[in-house]
Amino acid sequence: MTTETPDLSISRVFDAPRALVYRAFTDPEQVAAWWGPTGSVRPLDEMEFDVRPGGYQRFVEVFPDDPSIRAEVHIDLADVAEGRVLDGVMRVRDRLPGGFGAFETRFRFEFYDEPDGRTRLEVRQWLPAHVSGATEEGWRQSFAELDAHLATMAVS
Repeated sequence: MTTETPDLSISRVFDAPRALVYRAFTDPEQVAAWWGPTGSVRPLDEMEFDVRPGGYQRFVEVFPDDPSIRAEVHIDLADVAEGRVLDGVMRVRDRLPGGFGAFETRFRFEFYDEPDGRTRLEVRQWLPAHVSGATEEGWRQSFAELDAHLATMAVS
């Protein structure tokens, strides 16, 4: 992990056990259910995951309201500790809403147990300056979807 101060730091508590929150980040069906800005869809047939140190996550985000917007997301995982850490580099190709084109970001996700079966997620990202604000808003939207998704998983 880099020792530079991250451009974006988010601490978020989810009302779900750590194993469930971690799986939401590492299982293609789970990622397809919540990841990305509002209005995006991640087709399962365009997802490929190999979650381990040196592994990867590959998927596509499409926007049904504007089919001209399509982004390929390629994540190279450097550090994976089951249930605790995901660390790597994410490369986004093509374009996202708001006119954002290709960019690269380093990230580190750490998962911690909290009282009452909840999970604290610590997100750290090292970003190009021009995507920092949009990335923070993207996480806000994604985490709202993740909250809803985790609620359905907890009752299943």
